[in-house]
Amino acid sequence: MSRATETMPADYFAGIYASDPDPWRFTSSAYERDKYAATLACLPRPRYRAAFEPACAIGVFTRALSERCDRLLASDLIPAAVEAARARCADRPTVEIRQGAVPADWPEGRFDLIVLSEFLYFFAPPDLTELVRRVGGAIEPGGDLVLVHWIGETDYPQSGDEAVESFITQAAPFATLLHQDRTDRYRLDVLRAGGAA
Repeated sequence: MSRATETMPADYFAGIYASDPDPWRFTSSAYERDKYAATLACLPRPRYRAAFEPACAIGVFTRALSERCDRLLASDLIPAAVEAARARCADRPTVEIRQGAVPADWPEGRFDLIVLSEFLYFFAPPDLTELVRRVGGAIEPGGDLVLVHWIGETDYPQSGDEAVESFITQAAPFATLLHQDRTDRYRLDVLRAGGAA
């Protein structure tokens, strides 16, 4: 299988959503349901002050995560996904959903939780490096980073393992690994930023 060499473009995702409003079966897949439960279970703290979830898609996990956050900002590149996520979280006043691409449209502010789920492998290495830099500038001392990624074969610029291992290595100046879990389909990595506990 040949790999893409550039970061996956917006048109790629727009095309996927144009043909299916839930292209990855976020609302019906047992894989997604079980992965969401495992992600929530791995969070080191019962509650967070301010969380950021880029690439939130249609907001299924966003809604679940909001139960653990005083404030949750989520974003996605695709307008249709943003609209669906806003509708899904409409009764959650503590949730804000924005349209934007990371790392270019990284929000201002600091967060004590950043969840990076199922999208690091879409980045070519230089863009992943820029994303790591943005994360390092946004995570509060003692804040938590959660990475959840499919480890199967893809034609994306990086595999899940390659992207996550690269992220962990590049984040070493500001975050250390707390926990790793691996199933036959995905890996879950939790890092904590240095500084206050």
